[in-house]
Amino acid sequence: MNMQQLLVKPTFGGHEKFPFRYGWLKKGVDAAIEKDTIFSQDEALVKLGVGKNMVRSIRHWCLATNLLEESPGKGRVKPLVPTPLAKHFVLEKGWDPYLEDIGSYWLIHWELVSNQTRSLIWHILFAQYYSSEFTKQQFIAFCTRYLEGAGVKTTAKMIEREVDCCLRTYVTATRPSKSVFSEDSLDCPLAELELLRFASGDNVYSFNIGPKLTLPVQVFGYALLMFLRPFASTRRAIAIDDCLYHPASPGQVFKLDENSLVTYLEELEGLTQGRLRLQESAGLRQIYLDEGLIENASEDGYTLLNSYYE
Repeated sequence: MNMQQLLVKPTFGGHEKFPFRYGWLKKGVDAAIEKDTIFSQDEALVKLGVGKNMVRSIRHWCLATNLLEESPGKGRVKPLVPTPLAKHFVLEKGWDPYLEDIGSYWLIHWELVSNQTRSLIWHILFAQYYSSEFTKQQFIAFCTRYLEGAGVKTTAKMIEREVDCCLRTYVTATRPSKSVFSEDSLDCPLAELELLRFASGDNVYSFNIGPKLTLPVQVFGYALLMFLRPFASTRRAIAIDDCLYHPASPGQVFKLDENSLVTYLEELEGLTQGRLRLQESAGLRQIYLDEGLIENASEDGYTLLNSYYE
């Protein structure tokens, strides 16, 4: 998807330069359930146990990962409510309320990269940028061209701040002991996904492309159904290459290679009872979709996720 097709103007800087930390998302959703305007109240500092900048950051990350959404309100302060995904996912009886499963962070990664309004630079990095190795300056230059081409007005400083925060979301800054999933760890939990490597000697970042041993097939399947929705209104067959190389495809967002993508698709055929199936005709490998599968993409996606967390 090209940036020009964005219907909503992107916002920058809401993260206050902090990648999110362990415990933040759950804390933010719980606080908003208790009081939907909590983030604009002084009591948020006590409730969340962090400073003012971090309160704003927690609010931003809950919105960017699609766990909270603004509900229509008349005042300047918009009340925040849990999204349908959050209700299934992080509420007390949800799939993984305390985000203890690595599969949950793959799901959060997908949601974050899909949000072009609040995390556009994250979207560009994983959905639009095709260099397997790059320096920070090269990525900044790409973002600058991309935003200019889309008519988004911003400053060089703002782009650099966004890029810094984005890269720190995925690259480990500190090395806590392996047994620790500490709320106080300065790293973002998405660094656990090992999607991005940093060679400090060369100042070069590289994507870790290939099989993802901790990515559950059900999370991949959910992402695939969300990705295929816009295509499926006009066609029932999608080329495998589209799922691998198309901007914002699961292949790009999860940095898969062809073999790992095909393995996931073969497993999904069984999980969907053949409603999504892999076929080869005239040398072209395609995915065929049953009619109802995409019309109920969210429902079927949630069913897949449910089967994983059960």
